[in-house]
Amino acid sequence: MSNEKIWVFDTTLRDGEQVPGCQLNTQEKIEIAKQLETLGVDIIEAGFPISSPGDFQSVRAISKAVREPIICALTRAVEKDIDAAVGALKYAKRPRIHTGIGASDFHIQHKFMSNRADVIERGVAAVKYAKKFVEDIEFYAEDAGRADNVFLAQMIEAVIKAGATVVNIPDTTGYCLPIDYGAKIKFLKDNVPNIDQAIISVHCHNDLGMATANTISGVMNGARQVEVTINGIGERAGNTSLEEVAMILNTHKIGYETRINSTKIYPLSMLVSKMMRMPIQPNKAIVGANAFAHSSGIHQDGVLKNRDNYEIIAPETVGVPKNSIILTARSGRHALKYHLERLGFEQTTEELSATYEKFLVMADGKKDVTDDDLLDLMEGKSQKGAIVLNHLQVTCGAGLTPTATVHLQLGDEIKKASAIGNGPFNAACIAIDTILQEQIDLEDYLVQSNINRSYDTAKVHAKVKHQNHSYVGFGVDEDIVTASVRAYLDAINKITALTVNIPIPEEEEVEA
Repeated sequence: MSNEKIWVFDTTLRDGEQVPGCQLNTQEKIEIAKQLETLGVDIIEAGFPISSPGDFQSVRAISKAVREPIICALTRAVEKDIDAAVGALKYAKRPRIHTGIGASDFHIQHKFMSNRADVIERGVAAVKYAKKFVEDIEFYAEDAGRADNVFLAQMIEAVIKAGATVVNIPDTTGYCLPIDYGAKIKFLKDNVPNIDQAIISVHCHNDLGMATANTISGVMNGARQVEVTINGIGERAGNTSLEEVAMILNTHKIGYETRINSTKIYPLSMLVSKMMRMPIQPNKAIVGANAFAHSSGIHQDGVLKNRDNYEIIAPETVGVPKNSIILTARSGRHALKYHLERLGFEQTTEELSATYEKFLVMADGKKDVTDDDLLDLMEGKSQKGAIVLNHLQVTCGAGLTPTATVHLQLGDEIKKASAIGNGPFNAACIAIDTILQEQIDLEDYLVQSNINRSYDTAKVHAKVKHQNHSYVGFGVDEDIVTASVRAYLDAINKITALTVNIPIPEEEEVEA
């Protein structure tokens, strides 16, 4: 039996953008909209056109730039709002107007100063007016989470009869418990005679931390559209998170599926965070920095043996390159050994035990231990690799041409070269490339100093490119040029094509 389709309605550019300080310009909105299209969302709520000329122009521009998803514009149950939405959606291939009015007695009495009969009449009139211009009409019953279910059913029946194709049942204040919200959706399924003529949509806020749970409960009780935002951004505590809903339905095989290409989730999450200048909390599900990070020794050991022990989602599934084994004072020998080997250090059991004791002393004074710290810890120890720096001499200064002489040990052979460059490190790189007779491009280069010492220590990250593949190396030394060359060679040693045919003497293997 095939899964039922769940329509994904993304409101990052409307509800998400209402977060104070997170406003986007039109070009930024277009870029995010295009990425949402690539992600596979079905509907993009592009904005609230009547709210400002800028929002009107953004909805119009997105309508031109994006062709596959439905483009939706929000309105109140007011004719001038609907007119603005119609104008903004002029170029949309598949336009939708999203109009509505309050459904709870709180809103009816204290926001609209009205009564139940009047708000139904106004809601129906808005749907009928919008239907003159656009076939696809979504009606929202604002604050439906706190609305009386019998009255809500009457309102939904009336707006569907007026032409609504989607009925949105928002938990606007994030008030509902999942069991109650699910029951509300089921009540509408069972008590609205024409409910089969429209799709039920769920739009949940996270004021009590239950937005995603309420959304899933709504789906399991009959809703077939979910209204979500990237990273769960939105008014107050935010909205239902797109990535959470998508991966819940992907992980739990409960009979529903979306068009979301999950491998695009993490890159888009980072883009939205950057453009809206809104950092993602580290423990955020799916996309947080710690979502696939392990620091407990017990967990690290389990993950290194089989990551399914502690990961129900493979990080690659959502576009995260890999999980992280974070070194802290709680980490065990297995995790330390993993990171040392990754950096090119091989140790016997006895050597590892001694290193582990030093590691614990370092870790007790730090929140976490980085690759740079490990390189510092292992200073003077041999790194695995076929290419070893044997000698380096550089000349530079005012009025002098930067020159470098490099001696490399390749297996049991020493090879030498000298070169000039635009700086001492550049000259050394050219000399190394001359020895190896390879074209290696330095893509990225970062130098950090260790400010916790009474003397200077340079830590260098070098990223090189060879035959369309990138490799990252690390180096540490009191001399910045030597540290840079060590990082460059560390990256080169990871290029299998250059090292696989260079013999390593047996005694060197034993020492490593």
